[in-house]
Amino acid sequence: MAPNEQRIKLTLQYDGSGFFGWQVQPGVRTVQSDLEAALSRLADRPISVVAAGRTDRGVHATGQVASALMPGTWTPESLRRSLNAILPGDVWVADAEAVAPEFHARYGAVAREYVYRVGTAPASFSPFHRRWCWPVRDRLDAGLLDAAAASILGDHSFRAFAKSGQPERGERSVVQHAQWRRWEELGVELRIRANRFLHHMVRYLVGTMVDVASGRRPLADVAALLAGQEGLETSPPAPPEGLFLARVYYSSDEIGREDT
Repeated sequence: MAPNEQRIKLTLQYDGSGFFGWQVQPGVRTVQSDLEAALSRLADRPISVVAAGRTDRGVHATGQVASALMPGTWTPESLRRSLNAILPGDVWVADAEAVAPEFHARYGAVAREYVYRVGTAPASFSPFHRRWCWPVRDRLDAGLLDAAAASILGDHSFRAFAKSGQPERGERSVVQHAQWRRWEELGVELRIRANRFLHHMVRYLVGTMVDVASGRRPLADVAALLAGQEGLETSPPAPPEGLFLARVYYSSDEIGREDT
C-alpha cells in the first residue's frame, strides 16, 4: 500500500437480475466488473476490489461489502457520490468509509446474513414483485416453516444443502439465526445468519422448507438431511430471484447488538 493510498470499504446494493453474478467473467456483465470500471475511471488507473461474498447470477444484495485501494485525494463521501453518479442504475453505493490498511472484506467477516423472500399472495406474481421473490401457489404452513428453521440452528454439516464439487471448502457451518417472518402483505421471508455459507446453501434450504410447509415432504427430512441419511435428497433449490445478501458482520460485537 503506497503512502498516498487509502483502503475504502463500500457497502453496496444491487438488483442482480441483469448480472451474471458478482465475480468478473469474460464476455458477460458482472457487478464486480461494473464497480471496478467505475473506480478505475475515478482513480485514473486500474482498480481491483475484494468482496465479502460472490453472489450468483440473479442474486441481489442490500448489504454487500467490497473494499478497494484508492488515491488519498478521495474522501469516502465524495467517492460514494461520484460512484453513484456514474454507476448503472441497478447498482448503488449505500455507504463508504475509510478502514485500516489490513481490512479484508472477505476474510475479515465473522458472519453473513441472507434474506430469502417467498411470495404467497397473488400480487407476488406481479411483474413489479416477481423479479425479487419466488412466487408460489401453494399454501404454506407457518408452523412447519418455523419448525424447519429451528432445526437448522447450530453447528451442522450442510453437505446435503450445497452444490456438489467443492470439497476444499469443507461442509460445516454454524447457523446463528434462522427465522421466517411476514414479508409485507406479499408473503414470507427467511432471515438466516451464519459464520459461513456453502454454495447455494440458502436456496437448497428454502426449496426444502417450502416443500415441507406445503406438505410435499415430512418435517423430519430436514434433520435427516443434516444427519446425512443415505439415499435422501434435498428438494430442488429455490430460484435466485428471491435471495438477497443482506448484511456482513466484521465483529462479534455487531452481532451481539443485533440480537439484543
